[in-house]
Amino acid sequence: MAEGKVTLERRGHILLMGLDRREKYNSFDLALWESLAQAYGELDRDPELRCGVLFGHGDHFTTGLDLPQWTGRFASGQFSDVPAGGIDPLGLTGKPVSKPVVLATHGWCLTIGIELLLATDIRVAARSTRFAQIEIKRGIYPVGGATVRLPREIGWGNAMRYLLTGDEFSAEEAHRLGLVQAVVEPGEQLDRALDFAQTIAAQAPLGVYATLQSSRISVEVGERAAIAQLLPDLQPLLASEDVQEGVMSFIERRQANFKGK
Repeated sequence: MAEGKVTLERRGHILLMGLDRREKYNSFDLALWESLAQAYGELDRDPELRCGVLFGHGDHFTTGLDLPQWTGRFASGQFSDVPAGGIDPLGLTGKPVSKPVVLATHGWCLTIGIELLLATDIRVAARSTRFAQIEIKRGIYPVGGATVRLPREIGWGNAMRYLLTGDEFSAEEAHRLGLVQAVVEPGEQLDRALDFAQTIAAQAPLGVYATLQSSRISVEVGERAAIAQLLPDLQPLLASEDVQEGVMSFIERRQANFKGK
């Protein structure tokens, strides 16, 4: 059986990361997980990259974990090691990716697919997407972040509605709940995700990363901690070339050309 991999494509300042185990509907074997972690590491450390786009090749985003490959890991009390130079795509261990990630989903988006979605920043779904967090039907429960993030994202009752039943829900329902930010016709999801990514990549990179960091502090630590960092974290930005460019572009009424410096 072919091992999973992640295809990488650079489009300007954007890194496209494509799940590619299509003959198994992009179910996650250990190789696919490690390849995705390495892709996140590349996105994070390359100064020319400003935003990532995660999508799936083939007919489905992912049908979840290839459980026979994972039960041994789970039994030993670990999810999976992140390879050297990689970053946990679920953002549960170690340093999270410092740059925004936009996700495009289609077909089946099961278990770890939803948890990867919850760890990204903007999400696009094809209208035909079918979501389900079905671990409860397999005698286990989600350990990739769904029990932590789904109640925060869509509210307690809504989260329990799907976590405790394993029921399927549609792209329209995901949009109504705020789990995805756009629903498009099948085949258009990657283009819409790229639109978001290109808009983000055109902004001042240091400002984008600071915005992401401040928002994460607010959610993960608390509002008071985020408020305490607002002005201290703004001060170094004020000395950047990008701020000068932003002011000049406003005065000259033109599109800013930010360098991330």
